[in-house]
Amino acid sequence: MVEQRRHQRTPIDLAVAFGAKDAEATRTGRAKDVSVGGMFIETAEPLPFSSEVVVSLQPPGAARPVRLPGLVRWTNARGMGVQFGLLGARETHALTELARDRAS
Repeated sequence: MVEQRRHQRTPIDLAVAFGAKDAEATRTGRAKDVSVGGMFIETAEPLPFSSEVVVSLQPPGAARPVRLPGLVRWTNARGMGVQFGLLGARETHALTELARDRAS
């Protein structure tokens, strides 16, 4: 299989909450890898393929959670792969710092 990611993923283990873009209900999981392009969320309740999703996570040391818009690109028995949508400077910085902290 050919790797199609533009950004290298960094292994992490961080609690996340996520839900469909326009829904109030949230589900929980664990982010297992991350880059500015996306993440794998380990969860027993993945959203369906191509669902618009909002992922909320609290980076260590951050004052408030970061909300990341995305799209479910694949699912399996362990969880789902999320490709991030348009991110602002705060979100991009939080992801970059999270990946850098885990890589070192």
